[in-house]
Formats: sequence, C-alpha cells, structure tokens
Amino acid sequence: MKILIVGAGATGGILGAHLAKAGRDVTFLVREKRAAQLARDGLHILSSNGNIELAPKTVTTDLVQGPFDIVLLAVKAYAIGSALEDMAAAVGPDTVILPLLNGMRHMDLIAERFGKQHLLGCVCKVATNLDEQGRIVQQGTFFDLSYGELDGSDSTRLGQVHEFFSDAQFNARTSPVIYRDMWEKWLLLASMGSINCLMRGSIGDVVAAKGGLDCANAIIDEVATIVTAVGIEPSEAFLVEARRLLTLEGSQQTSSMYRDLVAGRPIEAKQIVGDLLTRAGNEGVNAPLLRMAYTSLQIYQSTLA
Repeated sequence: MKILIVGAGATGGILGAHLAKAGRDVTFLVREKRAAQLARDGLHILSSNGNIELAPKTVTTDLVQGPFDIVLLAVKAYAIGSALEDMAAAVGPDTVILPLLNGMRHMDLIAERFGKQHLLGCVCKVATNLDEQGRIVQQGTFFDLSYGELDGSDSTRLGQVHEFFSDAQFNARTSPVIYRDMWEKWLLLASMGSINCLMRGSIGDVVAAKGGLDCANAIIDEVATIVTAVGIEPSEAFLVEARRLLTLEGSQQTSSMYRDLVAGRPIEAKQIVGDLLTRAGNEGVNAPLLRMAYTSLQIYQSTLA
C-alpha cells in the first residue's frame, strides 16, 4: 500500500516520518516552498522518544499522480477547501481518506467532494509544533492514532489500514466507536482552546487564578452540553478524565490554537469554536462563556488580515 499525506506540518510530518522509517511507501503533498525546504534540509523530528532525520518523498499539486491507497489529510481546518482540490488526482475508486482535522465540518466537505464511502473516522493525539527551522518538535511522549468505520463495522479495508499503520513506533489502533471518539476530541479541543485563549494562560495558570477553576469547569460544562445535544453523548469515563486534565493544578498544557495565537499565526477558531456555537444555536443551547471566547478569537483573527 502507498499513502499520500496532505501536508508535512507538525502532525502530518511526524506521522509520515515514523511510517517512512518503518519502511512504508510515504509521499507528502506540499506547497512549493515547503517542498524546497524539505529537499534542502530534510525532515527532522525532535522527540524524547528518539529523533528522526530523513529525505522525504514529496510532490506538489501539479505533479500528483494517483490513485493512492490511503490519503491522510493533515492540514489546518481553515485550509480544507484548497486541500481537497489539491489531492483530487490522488483519490481513486478504492482510496481510503483519513482526516486528521479538528472539529467535524470537514467530514461533510470531504463527503460532498468525494463521497462518504471513501471516509474513515480518525483521531490523532500527539503534541507537536514546528520550530523556526521547520523541524517538528514533539512535546511529551504520548502519540496515539485511532481509526474506524463510521458505522462501527469491522471491514476488510479497515484491517488493511491497521496493518499499514501498525509497528511504526506510535500507538495505532482500530476503534468501533470512532465517531464518538471524534466528538470527544472536539469536546476536549474546544474546552481547552476556550480556557487557554479566553484567559490567556496554561491550564495551571488558569486554575491558580482566583475564580479560574470555576470558569474552567463552566466552559467544560457548556461544551459537554452542546456535544450531547448536537452530536454523540461522551462517555462518563471520558468526561471525568477530560475534566481532570483541564483543571489540573500546575499543568503547563495549552491547546495548539492558543500556541498559534501566542505566535501570531492564523487559528482554527471558526472550526473548533465557531462551528460548535452554530450547531448549539440551531438546537437552542446557550453557551455565554464559549461565545465570549469566540468573540475574543474573532477580534484576534481580524488583526491578521
């Protein structure tokens, strides 16, 4: 099998590097500037689990020749429109598309463009960022990738995908409840992003401030209420663990959206928070703290224009 990874940023890059190191056939679809950088400097992963340096195989939009067996979509959610067009030549009748994007809107867009039959649900949990030299830096040691059929079935193609991702130095697993997993990840990202960005600090900073713990819990409650109303109710075990992580004293944890904000980069506010609020409004669910966070994020976003 061969895989096309759309994007060689922090998440797509680390996945592709581990797969290539494990001997898989990996090609990155990237912009010309990133292709030139990778050709010149190579792909570098800096991690406490072990560094990786390799010369990746890359392709730009005009040179994509398909079909590929797997297309892994690893761009920011705000880049989904152009990414779907860029990868179109790679999608054949039997191509499996695994999206790593945040939120859920991208699932509808992919289904509209290529057909729902191509989609597997997918959740990736890894903390990474690109440094000034374009190297990928992994924070922490966790690195999990789960995937599954949206109806929970155990298909032949799911088994083939699992074999492809297995034994590549990250935790790869199939999930019969991947759709719920995706909603739970959205709950975690929207809650953490809103907590960090609204109060401008890490989880530990927020909890240490007077009233911070109450605000964090209130945001978690709002997001959980929305997800239950418009998506799939999260498991009790997930909610307990999410609340523990998002109210942990001394935690330096921050969301990627907050890190992008601090760095002055574009953010996924519309996809992670805005779309959730739109769905909440359609169901008559009120979320004043989440709306306040989104207003603040829109003001920041307007300064980048």
